[in-house]
Order: sequence, then C-alpha cells, then structure tokens
Amino acid sequence: MNSIGEECQELKVAYDSCFNKWFAEQFLKGNTNDPCKALFGVYQTCVKKAILEKKLDLGEIEKDVLGTDREEKKP
Repeated sequence: MNSIGEECQELKVAYDSCFNKWFAEQFLKGNTNDPCKALFGVYQTCVKKAILEKKLDLGEIEKDVLGTDREEKKP
C-alpha cells in the first residue's frame, strides 16, 4: 500500500523495511529495542502534514457504516 502523500512514499518504504527486518530478526527473539522509532516519527510527521494539506476528515474513518443504511449495497 502506498503512503497517503507522494512526498512520504520513500519514508514509508524505508520505515516498512526497517520495521519488518527488526520484527523478524529481533523482536520475535525477545529484543524489544526498536531501532526504527526515530524513522517512524519522521514518517508520521510527513503523513500528518499530508492529511492536513489534503483536508481529510479523520473522523470519517471512525464512523460505523457496515450494517447501517449508509453502507453502499451492490446493485
């Protein structure tokens, strides 16, 4: 999945790679020291900026839709 902002894509790829390597090679062996934490912070800042620039309402993602009359049904 791509990042929400094109300008964040390289950061997302770098963070995903770092996290996946750490999780598989260290975390599952008991090492909970996260070397990707700083990179995540930079990526998170980029994503938050992209959300603001696109004027996305994050409240929309928290609304219940499935099983309600707001759910779009197939014709």
